[in-house]
Amino acid sequence: MEATPLAFADRASAALDDPVLQTALAGIRTGWVAGRQRAAERLPEFEALRDLGRDIKDHTLACLDLYLEAFEANVTACGGTVHWARDAAEARVLVLELCRAAGARTVTKSKSMISEEIGLNPFLEAHGIVPVETDLGEYILQIAGQPPSHIVGPAIHMTKDAVADLFARHHGGERRETAADLVAEARRILRERYLAADVGITGANFLVAETGSVVTVTNEGNAELTQGLPRTHIVIASLEKLVPTMADAFTLLRLLARSATGQEFSAYTTVLTGPKRPGDRDGPEAFHVVLLDNGRTQMLGSELRAMLRCIRCGACMNHCPVYLAAGGHAYGWVYPGPMGSVLTPQLVGIERAWPLPNASTFCGRCEEVCPVRIPLPGLMRFWREEQFRRRLVPPTARHGLKLWGFLARRPVLYRLVTGIAARLLAKLARGGRLAKLPLAEGWTATRDLPAPQGRTFMSQWRARGGHR
Repeated sequence: MEATPLAFADRASAALDDPVLQTALAGIRTGWVAGRQRAAERLPEFEALRDLGRDIKDHTLACLDLYLEAFEANVTACGGTVHWARDAAEARVLVLELCRAAGARTVTKSKSMISEEIGLNPFLEAHGIVPVETDLGEYILQIAGQPPSHIVGPAIHMTKDAVADLFARHHGGERRETAADLVAEARRILRERYLAADVGITGANFLVAETGSVVTVTNEGNAELTQGLPRTHIVIASLEKLVPTMADAFTLLRLLARSATGQEFSAYTTVLTGPKRPGDRDGPEAFHVVLLDNGRTQMLGSELRAMLRCIRCGACMNHCPVYLAAGGHAYGWVYPGPMGSVLTPQLVGIERAWPLPNASTFCGRCEEVCPVRIPLPGLMRFWREEQFRRRLVPPTARHGLKLWGFLARRPVLYRLVTGIAARLLAKLARGGRLAKLPLAEGWTATRDLPAPQGRTFMSQWRARGGHR
């Protein structure tokens, strides 16, 4: 998926005018948001568990080199192979070489944001290998020719009727009306692809250093068929998916499903350790793990280090008022919502993604619900400061910030100017509202701006005997 986050404002505007999308996004509030709250309330130690999850990730990042070495040693001891990729291009080539070595013509894939990040599907297709997405949401998007709009529910922007129309066009036959019939139709088609695949490609929710294991989490069982039926299994994961022990992985799993979908545990949680051994009835004959850096080690030594705690639950976007209004496609790349507003500028460059950190009201709900307590508003603020430093912000906004900074450093002048402005705006208002205001057309074009009422806070504070 080509990164085009610079067009965020245009795509967000179109999303606001899309009634089908708005209906689909409203379902997140009544579904996952409410579900997370109920799941957290049912677990008395939920807040303590969040602290523990944060500490596990921080410890792992502090000792990442040691745990990466241990993971590779244990994967090798179990009969697998670890491959290291510095960037997306290296990762793509590694996967292609492994597929060719296995004689693959068709590969099945379970949902993997890393494969989206590196643009794996079009690369394999360009080299004569057919990738088949097996996650229902990803399969829908693959035949629709669309990118994911959410990291947990990739097709969350589509309604059941839209999927029914898509299946009728793509599969032929009569139009299915119920969700159960649509799922059955997808299952029938995908079963044939599972059996025909030469290679299975999955992501990983966690990599366990002490055992060399890979943990995958799904609600459909597609990852199990993808990794268990083909002769070769390839795991693509980024470095920060590592955890020290199996106990650490299951601690984070207790947070993951509750934060993502409101479940206590996902329907399928699978631990895979190496290829099949003598006596095993199923499993791959060859097991490969492609570990991707792609800018992560740079983040380790920067102000963005805390972003590497992310366990990809999607809670930040489920609770973000901007995401819930604009949808995932507005962000223009793989990672939407608050986590994408921090991660995308690092991965594609702030020059291409500078609008994303501005796509936030800084209400703080993302940090409030993050299961590993990532300070997302603070990290977005870092990128805002960086874009200002590099003069990426439009001149009007840049000069406005400079003017505000000048006044804010001079409290007496600040109070004088704001007092005059408040009185002037109150006089210009009609019925307590401003229908049009210079330099604020982006707001007043679609809604009225409430006018200041009465005296400023500081003047009222002084009148009531306030002091510093």
